[in-house]
Amino acid sequence: MEQSDSLSSLSPAELRLLIRQDDPRITTTTGLADGHQQANVVVLPSHLANDFQAFCCSNPAPLPLLYRSQSGETSCPPLARDTDIRKDISQYCVFEEGRLVKTVLSLQSYYAEQRAASEQPAAHHGQWSDMVCFYMGCSFSFAGSLKKAGVPVRNVEQGRNVSMYRTAVSCVPVGVFSCPLVVSMRPVPADMLNKAAQITHLNQLAHGAPIHIGDPALLGIQDLSTPDYGDQVELQPGDVTVFWACGVTAMEAVLSSKPSLAFSHSPGCMFLTDIPDSSPFPQTPPANPAASLATSRDPELTPLSFLVSHDPLLYSLASQRAVGRIRQLEMIVGEDPGERGIKGLFTLDELLHSCLALSHSSSVAITTGFPTHYMHSPPDETDGPPGAFAMATMLLALGKQVTMLTDRRALEMNQALMEEAVRTGVLKTAVPLVTYEDTRSDSAIHFLCHNGDPSKPRYDHLVAIERSGQAADGNYYNMRGINIKHLVDPVDNLFVAAMDIPGITTTGIGDGGNELGMGKLKEKVKSLMPNGSLIACDIAADYAVTAGVSNWGGYAVACGLYLLHTCPTHQRYLRKGLGLEPTTSPAQLRDWAANLPSVDKEESILSTLMHLGVRSGKTGHLAMEVDGLTFHPTHSDIITRLLEVTIGPASSDP
Repeated sequence: MEQSDSLSSLSPAELRLLIRQDDPRITTTTGLADGHQQANVVVLPSHLANDFQAFCCSNPAPLPLLYRSQSGETSCPPLARDTDIRKDISQYCVFEEGRLVKTVLSLQSYYAEQRAASEQPAAHHGQWSDMVCFYMGCSFSFAGSLKKAGVPVRNVEQGRNVSMYRTAVSCVPVGVFSCPLVVSMRPVPADMLNKAAQITHLNQLAHGAPIHIGDPALLGIQDLSTPDYGDQVELQPGDVTVFWACGVTAMEAVLSSKPSLAFSHSPGCMFLTDIPDSSPFPQTPPANPAASLATSRDPELTPLSFLVSHDPLLYSLASQRAVGRIRQLEMIVGEDPGERGIKGLFTLDELLHSCLALSHSSSVAITTGFPTHYMHSPPDETDGPPGAFAMATMLLALGKQVTMLTDRRALEMNQALMEEAVRTGVLKTAVPLVTYEDTRSDSAIHFLCHNGDPSKPRYDHLVAIERSGQAADGNYYNMRGINIKHLVDPVDNLFVAAMDIPGITTTGIGDGGNELGMGKLKEKVKSLMPNGSLIACDIAADYAVTAGVSNWGGYAVACGLYLLHTCPTHQRYLRKGLGLEPTTSPAQLRDWAANLPSVDKEESILSTLMHLGVRSGKTGHLAMEVDGLTFHPTHSDIITRLLEVTIGPASSDP
């Protein structure tokens, strides 16, 4: 059950008075002092204070610093009036030499001036005058706001403390402080994830927006039923586990630093401040609050949540600004100047979901190759490789591992193309170029996973762009309905196998419906595209990105990744709220921008393809065109417009 009305209606000052009187009704402060900030508290010897302050600054989500006291100070004027930190918390933890030795209801016995000599059990306890108090924001502060917005607060409903877990994520170390991140978990109905993220995003003093939504195992949490701190909270049907950075991280920091004596609040027993939960920082803490407040108050940086993966369950966050721009990219590449009818296959946000999944990935395999010109050598077309290389070089710039996958018959040609792309700066650096042979029943899983172990995937994302896709009858068709199966290696089997391997997501990029991955849209392809009932790819990808020309889809993915990696909301989510702000240096931003597709780079790779004898898909011309559309003005104009959305208009010469 929830806290009694007689307590929940009291002001923070009234509640602090009851806590001083050891009121037995107050066992946790969850659900109390709605509308006001609550604070985690750590008390440390002064010689550790500067390092701990820096530790807070380096890990702002779990440790949003509200106030650092003077040595020996028992009050906190910016946070509340008439306070005494030695007795204004309902239960304290006492640490000696890095060990939790006991919990107490008051710290007055540790106040040296009030202790008789006979009560001083050890010299290492030292003087209170040498102790510094740190007050850090707490997620209890936003519980009232969630409740008012209609988001259920399950732990309050169940009369329990919130669940808190030690994760496998390491905080940024400073000096002697080095510890794992601790998170609090609140079950939230799936249809209220946006609301929960947006409400908490506005309260940067109370840890801000979630740092993870989905499978707890992705944080290293193996069993939700056994929290490291607090109580188990039951999920209700339709709930998703949502995790916020937690101030109990400070307790882990104390344990790791092993001070001779230290104190903290007991988890769930917070210090109640007089500061409204909508208030800006009560003082200027050292971590540069202006940037955090500007971020939380900028409506364009408001977070939106999106489902990225079902197995394991993973949602991601991105700002309204980034989402809006990626949707603009999707509109641009969905144009159909070749009048192929591709607009009928369009599905909103497939590009966005693909970019989010790729942003969370670490190792990506990209495959392309559509031998539509079966009567020529090479039989490939100019659509596909430029978009594949554009994605590859941006992924490399972002620190991802990239592998290119091609047909055995095209290995030599693609090797030459890669070497020239690296030489001309189209590709950041050479990447592994591999082929796939389906020689036995477990070939696919051994290709995708280390030692064929599905718990150890070699790749976490597969991308097919303008890649021949297997039709329902097992054959591969070009848009004219010609079977080209003899020129295609069975890469489709990898996408089929990936469906049953947790941790691998897939993207297909196409412009006709016969490309690998377009099976997700096969009913539309059959009904809307010429020869659709014959040529429609039967193999689905998790995300099917449609474009007027497939290369454009690859360019849009590269631009979308840039937008996500320059989005503070998304970057904070990826970093779990850890690290100093800003985290991206100007040099890094310049490098990412330099690895975006450009008119010059895409014209260069198209020229290389032409010199290798690769022809335009629709016309078969050995010319500077893709799918019958000349590079200038059609393709160059699309690239220019994508870049304008991504980084703004190119500056003109003075």
